[in-house]
Order: sequence, then C-alpha cells, then structure tokens
Amino acid sequence: MSAAEDPRSIVMGRIRASLGVASLDRARKASVERRLERHPHGTIPARARRGRAECLALFTEMLTAQGADMRHVLTRKEAVAAIASYLGTCNLPPRIRMGRDATLAALPWRDAWDIERAIGPAQPGDRAALSHAVVAAAETGTLFLVSGPANPTTLNFLPEAHTVLIEAADIVGSYEEAWDRLRAIHGKGTLPRAVNLISGPSRTADIEQTIVRGAHGPRRLLVLILG
Repeated sequence: MSAAEDPRSIVMGRIRASLGVASLDRARKASVERRLERHPHGTIPARARRGRAECLALFTEMLTAQGADMRHVLTRKEAVAAIASYLGTCNLPPRIRMGRDATLAALPWRDAWDIERAIGPAQPGDRAALSHAVVAAAETGTLFLVSGPANPTTLNFLPEAHTVLIEAADIVGSYEEAWDRLRAIHGKGTLPRAVNLISGPSRTADIEQTIVRGAHGPRRLLVLILG
C-alpha cells in the first residue's frame, strides 16, 4: 500500500482540504512544534487551585463519592496493616499481586507475614492487586498510574480488588500539575507507554441505567494515602 492509499493519509488529507491548508504548511507546523515544546496549561478550575491540605481533603471527597474506599495512614507499617485488614474485610485470601515498584517493595512486609506476594503482571487467578500511583489530581480524585515492570497495567484491570498507594506529597490540585510532575520524573520526550487515570472502581450503567460494578475492571478500589 502506497502512502497515498494509507487510510490515515486519506483522512488527514481530507481534513487539510476542508481547512484549506497545504500538507507542507511550515507556519502551522512551527506553531504545533512551539505548543508541544511549551506544554501550555489549559483552564484550571477554581477547586483545583487550593492549598495542600485542601487538595488532600478534596481528593478524598471526590474518590469517596465515586465509590472508592479511602484510608489515611501515617506510616508504612500502618499501610501494610490496612492492606491485610482490607483483604480480610473483603473476604479475599491473603495473597496480593504487585509489580517491582521500589516503594512497595520497601514496605515492612514482615509485619504482615501471612500475606503472600506474587510479583509480575496480573494472572487470571489473581483476586487482589497492589499498585503505586506516582501522582494524583485532586480536582477529580484521579490517580495517575504509569505502565511498566514496576506497576504493570494489568494490575489495574484484571483482579477484582485493587489497592493503590499514593503519598500525600504527590497529590496535586490539577491535571496540568500532574502532567508536569510526570514530565519532571520521566524527562522530556520519554513518557511511559501508557498512563492509566483511575477515579474509582469499575462501574457501568449501560444496561437499563443500572449501576454494575466490575464490568471493565476491579469492583473494589482501596486508596491508601501515606503521610
């Protein structure tokens, strides 16, 4: 198939024709390159322009309203205890799947000796998973989880119960701040292959407008705010 016959080229050609622009419009190309270079912020809602304590409260409020279970833990020992307690409350076996995330590996698992940990991407038999969110946006109560061996994307979708650890210092007000944080972590032009935005357990109302949990992912979400 030649470039002229490529479906994408055909569609883009029609868009350019409707806009009355040439495919080699250097001014438009330069404008796009400048925008990509600057990463300009969009409109930031007033509720996202708050202090740290207010952002933390808003983040908790938004996620709770969307069906997530929230726990504030001051220490890593409390985090491990909360994970063990949640598995028991949900009547799940003491087994959890997680990636090779350094923050999660450093938790004092010796204090929860009965929890079996499996490392790697989620498997069909896994019922509970643990992930680490590198940043979160308070404006909608959204966790940002990046793909990779540290936190495989399958953990976000396959097990029925998902626990996500987020450090309080990593909760920012807006999406723009969250993307800035990701760019600072990964460097220019090196964002991860995928960034999953999670704002609660999986829910759908496609059938007769009846809310059903777990249709496209975990039916339970526990968010641990550390610090």
